[in-house]
Amino acid sequence: QWTILLTVIALSGGGFIGFIIALARTSTRKAVRVAAATYIQIIQGIPVLMILFLSYYGLSLAGFQMPPLVAAGVSMTIYASGYLAEIWRGSIQAVAKQQWEASESLAMTRAQQYRYVILPQALRVALPSTVGFAVQVVKNTSITSII
Repeated sequence: QWTILLTVIALSGGGFIGFIIALARTSTRKAVRVAAATYIQIIQGIPVLMILFLSYYGLSLAGFQMPPLVAAGVSMTIYASGYLAEIWRGSIQAVAKQQWEASESLAMTRAQQYRYVILPQALRVALPSTVGFAVQVVKNTSITSII
């Protein structure tokens, strides 16, 4: 029962944060791209067990006590956000350049380009990798039993 709950928390929270980071990673502003890339590299470079320890034991040492379920949910959300952001960034960038140019020639705003042209196509590319990562999240929720 906790596995399902933690998986839903991680994929919904991580999906929301990951989507924002994926959009930041494809931004036209260099500072935003670099900040998003740095976040992704840090999260992907830290093992999920270390994220879990830092969120539960590390924050309690700093005086911020969290219930184990909340710490596990936060840890899995942070973990999922870094990986989903990179999966979705790759999917967005996999959309052909001509699609971007065509939507731009129709005088679409950047938000309209994403909503009507880019994201529907990127979704088809992202779906297999996202499902594969969801399986990894389910498997990694077993690690949370240590807290």
